[in-house]
Amino acid sequence: MTDEPAARDPWQGISRHTAARIALGRSGDGLPTARLLEFQLDHARARDAVHLPFDAAAVAAAITVLPTRIVRSQAADRASYLRRPDLGRRLDDGDRAQLATAAGAFDLALVVCDGLSALAVHTSAAALIAALVPRLDGWRLAPVVLAHQGRVALGDDIALSLGARMVVVLIGERPGLSAADSLGAYLTWAPRGDSSDAERNCLSNIRPGGMPIDAAAAQLAWLLTESRRLKLSGVGLKGDVPVALADGPASPLLPG
Repeated sequence: MTDEPAARDPWQGISRHTAARIALGRSGDGLPTARLLEFQLDHARARDAVHLPFDAAAVAAAITVLPTRIVRSQAADRASYLRRPDLGRRLDDGDRAQLATAAGAFDLALVVCDGLSALAVHTSAAALIAALVPRLDGWRLAPVVLAHQGRVALGDDIALSLGARMVVVLIGERPGLSAADSLGAYLTWAPRGDSSDAERNCLSNIRPGGMPIDAAAAQLAWLLTESRRLKLSGVGLKGDVPVALADGPASPLLPG
């Protein structure tokens, strides 16, 4: 026998710095039971996030810096939303008429959609709006619109209905096996009914354990200001955020 400790797996040290599934170990030709159970739990959390009902009324009540409106896309239910992405991009006709009554010469419309993770919206959307609005002093802001069964492009329809020059869509991102509560913020200048993804910018991974709320609000305000100054968004708007604003974990500033 020897008193020497068993050699450590060098991957174990790396695994402390990432949520990625590395250094899982091995039991025979399979995973250790604990790692397999962790995988199954994270997979269940991701599925639950996709199907969790959006409590738009609760999120609206938590938004105190602006008035709110609640609308729906043309996807009647979750099954339709998942099977027909096109329906999630179009506003319900009755709600379009309702929004038209609030139309004005707005600089910006903020839209909150459940997307593929209502959990992300419940966790971070109201806090992000509360941190963002004070950074937009002097901007004419439309009522915040909360949309059931919405996709990113639904923001274009909403902005057109409100008469807003720009739109930011806060939406639950597709859950992964390391995060089911990630919020994305998609910015579009001069949205149209046929705006392409290349005309959008995105901040992603806004969540506890990801990009902090204050860092996301500061970077988003900077991007909005630059977008209004240059009158564009998407691939033409570079995400060269000043270092002083990038005080959270790295997050892509890429076209949505």
